[in-house]
Amino acid sequence: MDNNSLDYQYHNVVQLEDAVNTKRFMANVFAWMFLALAISGAFAYYFANDPALLSMLVDYSTNKISTFGMVVIFAPLAFVLVMNFGLQKISFPILTVLYIAYSALMGISLSFVLLAYTASSVVGVFITCSAVFGVMAVAGYITHQDLTSFGSLMMMGLVGIIIASVVNMFVASAMLDKIISYVGVAVFVGLTAYKVQQLKNMGNEVEFRSENGRKLALMGAMSLYITFINLFLSLLRLFGSRK
Repeated sequence: MDNNSLDYQYHNVVQLEDAVNTKRFMANVFAWMFLALAISGAFAYYFANDPALLSMLVDYSTNKISTFGMVVIFAPLAFVLVMNFGLQKISFPILTVLYIAYSALMGISLSFVLLAYTASSVVGVFITCSAVFGVMAVAGYITHQDLTSFGSLMMMGLVGIIIASVVNMFVASAMLDKIISYVGVAVFVGLTAYKVQQLKNMGNEVEFRSENGRKLALMGAMSLYITFINLFLSLLRLFGSRK
């Protein structure tokens, strides 16, 4: 057997190993993401339907959000910052605990959504969001086109959404809110495909069993989870039925 044949076989074996490693990495990413959604869903449901738990979030004497409720709303952002900036220093077990706590806090904050919208519309929008997210995730995974430029455009759109949302906090425009929601749907749909392709490329370069590989899979799951939640909320503002 000549050297060219050996090189060809070796190349095929390496490609096969890389493909298997990438699939395992992505499976790990989506497993963590689904876990976060399940945890958030459970906490959102129980806090929205248990008066004792709900009283921790809302001060019934003033009919305003309690101090604990405000902490719950803003705490997830702190968790995201800690996990991102401390990624290299935090061990994987600690990162896992933070991820689970983050998912729980997000669920508690989402209980306000369940209070504002009918259960049937929440379920319907969630199913729609899951279908759209799934289609775009598959598209991002199988496409051979580089989505880097497209992703940069989506990130610019995300910055625009954040700025417009801050402005609307002061002007309280229903029309602007609707525009933000429509743009949000487009941006988060695009970001889904872009992020999945990013993670696929990452899976080609890291060993998913390593400490670093497991950390990156967890952080990738959180990134997709955040994208999913924002897509869900944008769709809910457009098509959800308020109580």
